[in-house]
Amino acid sequence: MKSIKKSKLFIAAGLLSVGITLVAADHLDAPAVAGTTADITDFYAFEGANVDNTVFVANVQSSLAPAGDAATFDENVLIEVNIDNDGDLVEDLVIQAIPRNGKMYFFGPFAPSMTGLNSSINTEATYTGNVDISMGANAMTATEGGISYFAGLREDPFFFDFTQYNAVIGGMAPNGFNVPGNDDFDGTNVLSIVIEVPNSLLGGTFAHPAGTGTQVFNTWVEAKRKQ
Repeated sequence: MKSIKKSKLFIAAGLLSVGITLVAADHLDAPAVAGTTADITDFYAFEGANVDNTVFVANVQSSLAPAGDAATFDENVLIEVNIDNDGDLVEDLVIQAIPRNGKMYFFGPFAPSMTGLNSSINTEATYTGNVDISMGANAMTATEGGISYFAGLREDPFFFDFTQYNAVIGGMAPNGFNVPGNDDFDGTNVLSIVIEVPNSLLGGTFAHPAGTGTQVFNTWVEAKRKQ
């Protein structure tokens, strides 16, 4: 697998503090992948309802039609959640997700044999699971080894007045943005992958570099297309 798009890291330094909800938004901005099956729209990570768990959400394929049941995950695209436990911005653990025949298969977290832009799917990972891909109103979930999984079509949670943004950038809106703005993504869908993982499986943490006293780890997501 070769990486074709890497999402923005959390905040400027790519830090995630467990217990704080952080979002990296990335809609439609990479010409090489915008509108393709490998286009990452958003990546979320937050404390689970069980405070001993962390939830990772990776969304792909922006602006799908409300009745977009025809949209599907690409079997040639691997979604990989990366976790950096020591602050060097190199992944120490990864969680992989790839679809096959109506199911999403998950591998990890595990320590990868290679880091960076290329990956191999570790089918022998200690932690594995799969879930039927949900394309209707009912969300199908699965739990294996304490890790919970979901994959399927969901409404896009991203709020952005894209039309007004273009007007501002084009010099056609001298008064700037409207308050309140219009959500141009309202009613559109994304394909979503959700993984809830016990913190005990996510490795170590390090002190926030800003000296806040908070223990953190870095996390980001990649979409990698089979070559």
